[in-house]
Amino acid sequence: MKQLKIVIVGGNGFLGRHLGLHFQQRGYRVVTIGRTVAPGPDSVRWDTRTLGPWAAELEGADVLVNLAGRTVDCRYNEANKRQIIASRVESTRVLGQAVAACAVPPKVWLNSSTATIYADTQGAQPANTEASGRIGTGFSVVVATAWEQAFRDCLTPRTRQVALRTSIVLGRDGGAFPVMARLARLGLCTPQGTGQQWVSWLHIQDFCRAVEFLATETEEAGAFNVCAPNPLTNRDFNTLLCHELRPLLRLPQPKWLLEIGAFLLRTETELILKSRKVYPQRLLELGFDFTFSTCEAAVKDLLPLQS
Repeated sequence: MKQLKIVIVGGNGFLGRHLGLHFQQRGYRVVTIGRTVAPGPDSVRWDTRTLGPWAAELEGADVLVNLAGRTVDCRYNEANKRQIIASRVESTRVLGQAVAACAVPPKVWLNSSTATIYADTQGAQPANTEASGRIGTGFSVVVATAWEQAFRDCLTPRTRQVALRTSIVLGRDGGAFPVMARLARLGLCTPQGTGQQWVSWLHIQDFCRAVEFLATETEEAGAFNVCAPNPLTNRDFNTLLCHELRPLLRLPQPKWLLEIGAFLLRTETELILKSRKVYPQRLLELGFDFTFSTCEAAVKDLLPLQS
């Protein structure tokens, strides 16, 4: 019996490492494509822009997942903006060329997008679903819409295409959560700004399970919100961290102080102040069952190994 194969582009990062292990445990041959090569025969280098020997790995693959893209954790100056957009659009375009050239192309291609494509959603406004969500404005939305347009422009009639509008993914060994927990221990587990902005999130286990579900349990295509079904406010999220970590001090975090901190850390306050209220309607309608549907359960699972 032929071994199933998944190709993960950008597979050396936090999400890619977890996704590779998840599919490896399910018997897949996991091939990673990245700008650096990891130890072992199934790691291939590419430059993110041009076709090369790496493209042969797509031939006959069962699943292709593209996670490539420059980090947005930086100052939004013009040079960084260009690099952020180009890293996503160019990598998606060249993957489309590689898939189109395959004699036996991948059965399904899941391409990263982001839940920040939706508008800043305040208060009691309904959460954004794939069907009724409001597309927002600003740089993060420009990035997301350009990314998804590049994906849609790829002509791959024999390969099902799925755009992953992923929220903040929480894990104990990468992404934003370890930083959040470390700052919370120092007393920074208070509302950031008003604290009324919504936080859409997802446990790393459910991210991997959702990718597997969309790759193997459905024939649906298009955009999917990949987030837990229960967003919460920034105030409530920080209250969870405070309850679990019990710091000696609780330091206020007004917007003006966050702006100074973001400048010193070479990042942007939008990453914590934009209100992201997103609901995974399509996943739930298809029967996907979240292991961690509440943030309280996710935080309790992730924090014990933080100490």
